[in-house]
Amino acid sequence: MTENKTSRRNLLGSITAFAFGVLFGSKGYAQVMTPHSTEGPYYPRPNMRMADVDRDLVRVIGQVRKAGGEVITLRGKVCDRNGSPRAGLRVEIWQCDLNGKYLHPGDRKNIEYDQGFQGFGYDITNEDGKFRFRTIKPVPYTGRTPHIHLKILDGNQELLTSQLYIARDPRNSRDSIYSRMSPEEAESVSMVITETKSGKETTVTLAV
Repeated sequence: MTENKTSRRNLLGSITAFAFGVLFGSKGYAQVMTPHSTEGPYYPRPNMRMADVDRDLVRVIGQVRKAGGEVITLRGKVCDRNGSPRAGLRVEIWQCDLNGKYLHPGDRKNIEYDQGFQGFGYDITNEDGKFRFRTIKPVPYTGRTPHIHLKILDGNQELLTSQLYIARDPRNSRDSIYSRMSPEEAESVSMVITETKSGKETTVTLAV
């Protein structure tokens, strides 16, 4: 009787493990897919970008001063729904400067653009799916909570356009785009900014 119970228990355990693997993949969990979001009107076309386009947005070649604002390091990983890394993808970010103005002729706010801020940058994910940017902590402007736009491409194929937000910012709940997301989606695009020995940092995981 004891042997039968043990065999039955082992069988049930194997079935459960198999089902879990099918549902959640080899990594043991299913990623919350990063929600798509509007590109917005200020995605900088190539002819609008500064000649210095890289992953460091706070220093511009030819400019003596650095960008104004709180400098942060944005680290991230791009993976699939099973948590497996996606290598060789182009990750782009763009955002407004400290004054709330974008590097785009369509932004007609009557304020001067910070020439020390690159406004747009890109990085290519490594074999672990990781990328890194140096930028400024996003700021609010009329009608929007602080956010950073991002786009992920595989060659010419666009995989994702979304936005990143500051975790627990009180303005998030009043933002027309942020408030449309489920709690799980909102958490997946929320940046928790921490103080480290090398400065302020945040890390995000993006599932495409």
